[in-house]
Amino acid sequence: MNIHSYLPKVEAYLYQIDLAVLPGWKADLSWQVQPLAQGEYNMNFLIQQGESRWVLRVKIDTQMAREHQIRYEYDTLAMLADSGFTPMPYFLDDSKTLMDYGVLIMQYLEGEALDYTRDLKDAARLCAAIHRYSHRLQDGKHLIVEQNPLSMTFEECSQLLQTYFTSPAADETIRCFLQSVIKWAAEARKQEHYFHENPWWCVINTEVNSSNFIVNRKKGCIHLVDWEKPIWGDPSQDLSHFSVPTTTLWKTNYRMTQAKRQAFLDTYRKVVNDDYLAETIEERVNLRDPFNCLRGVSWCAMAWVRYRSGTHVLQNADTFAKLDMYMDIDFLHSLFDPYLERDL
Repeated sequence: MNIHSYLPKVEAYLYQIDLAVLPGWKADLSWQVQPLAQGEYNMNFLIQQGESRWVLRVKIDTQMAREHQIRYEYDTLAMLADSGFTPMPYFLDDSKTLMDYGVLIMQYLEGEALDYTRDLKDAARLCAAIHRYSHRLQDGKHLIVEQNPLSMTFEECSQLLQTYFTSPAADETIRCFLQSVIKWAAEARKQEHYFHENPWWCVINTEVNSSNFIVNRKKGCIHLVDWEKPIWGDPSQDLSHFSVPTTTLWKTNYRMTQAKRQAFLDTYRKVVNDDYLAETIEERVNLRDPFNCLRGVSWCAMAWVRYRSGTHVLQNADTFAKLDMYMDIDFLHSLFDPYLERDL
């Protein structure tokens, strides 16, 4: 399945629903729909009517094992709607009667993907604004709560890695090395007592890849648009995930230097407007980093097997190439050796 082959189904679906809920929609005007972007678990289409545009998102699969995953995403966007930093949600259909999958229609935000060489400080300001806004909400309502942050990531990684560990296609050298990493993480996760003793709750996106930011340089604004996997947790997750190599290299060839990373964290610290968080954020992020690297690699290990077996529902050529890059023993050593050697 791919986004182009699914387009006729989306067109047929749009003729069967009432689109009057979309702001600016005019029933007497013609409209068009076209492919916009395909992720690993979603297909996004652009609906256009005159100068008005909206995004239709089809949820093909989920990383969270939730039956109504598209509703989870819609409810999160509704929760953050007044922040001004995320797209407005307009329409939800998770009945799966007219379509095989859940559907969300939301605001289209014009712009381009984040550029790590130009937009680090703007990304830090945006993360701080979303965290500060959602912290004031006091609770995550419908969101999964990150009670044990390092253990939660460790357990997710352990499950994902089983796909690779049990695959006959797995490289034995890589399998042994990743087994040593997961063994290390089983002990290192005990440091999560820090988060229990020093909580700071907010909505975290957990998937802050460069392609999930929309930067509008003409208007001088930036938004975070992909809210597939948010949780109620600690802001360090987003900051760590944003800056680790497994994230920055995913859609680009950028690897953040220590100086650039420090500038990113310093900007966040200045604008988050919370003295306690500003003082502790770097320590929080440092605890997260190896677990976010492991999370990225674990997903890649699972996807490496699924892509080769043909069981991954949506296939992306650029993802296929990155999987080989990440499942390289030298790359894996570059990620984890500093943590393994530190604890020897």
